[in-house]
Amino acid sequence: MERRRAILDTAEVLLVEQGYEAATLKAIGERAGIPVASVYHYFSDRHQVDAELLQGHMNEVDALVGAELEASGPQTLSDTADAVINPLLGYFRRHPGCVELWFKGRGEPLVELVRAFDEAQAERLRHLLVERGLVPADVPPLVLELAFEIGNRLFDVAFRRSPDGDDATIDEARRVVTAYLETYASDARRRG
Repeated sequence: MERRRAILDTAEVLLVEQGYEAATLKAIGERAGIPVASVYHYFSDRHQVDAELLQGHMNEVDALVGAELEASGPQTLSDTADAVINPLLGYFRRHPGCVELWFKGRGEPLVELVRAFDEAQAERLRHLLVERGLVPADVPPLVLELAFEIGNRLFDVAFRRSPDGDDATIDEARRVVTAYLETYASDARRRG
């Protein structure tokens, strides 16, 4: 367990210091002082290391978003967008290794993890929005999945523009996602 943790910790450090391309299994083994053959004993390839690291980050992000949605009790679509965007942005700013995996690790395993995460978050958000009367009960799941896809793409742009996530791009993400969801807002909310 200690060696496995050392490999993951070292991979995270390399992601932060040198970026996604530099965090190879060879580099991880050398930096951790573990023979590369031993690294392969714990992880058959780099994708396994990346996936385990990203899954750990996603578990933390899921808990943060869930806690924010519970704590803030958003009453508008704009509040709801903020309740998702703020914890994501804060987490990405504190964990640049996660940004490397989420946006630069474009291998199929990581793309699938991000897609599954977004789908689960979209379903959670859809239930919350329907429960609060912000969107009608018949809003298609695709609508919330697309909102997450749009947000993801704009976060990618924000973190390419600045290592801390370009604030102007994040503000645009808030506007775009909110405006898109407002096209599906419940009639009662539109009138109110």
